[in-house]
Amino acid sequence: MIEKDALHQVQEICLALPEATEKPFGGHTAPSFRIRDKLFLMTSEDGLSMMFKAGAGVQEALVAESPERFFVPKYVGSKGWVGARLDVEQDWDELAELVEDSYRLIAPKRLSALLDDR
Repeated sequence: MIEKDALHQVQEICLALPEATEKPFGGHTAPSFRIRDKLFLMTSEDGLSMMFKAGAGVQEALVAESPERFFVPKYVGSKGWVGARLDVEQDWDELAELVEDSYRLIAPKRLSALLDDR
């Protein structure tokens, strides 16, 4: 099943980041990832997508360039978050970079700096 493999890849990418933890969001059971209890990535309950925080203009660029891979998610899309479909072919190196960018937007500077040393 593609989704389980994709969710496993998402988990590996997120938990490799300094002090990142996995904890469901609100009353949901789907994996979500946090740094110091602040969300930087959520997955959908059906396992078919993930949502991550992005800098200004990134959401629009990704959705315009690859609408089959990226979308504006409900609720958090208006805050610049980006949705990525996990049930389609994805460029996992690109997704890992986007997840790292999301983490950097949330993490304290000291933890973000650790990524520069890798």
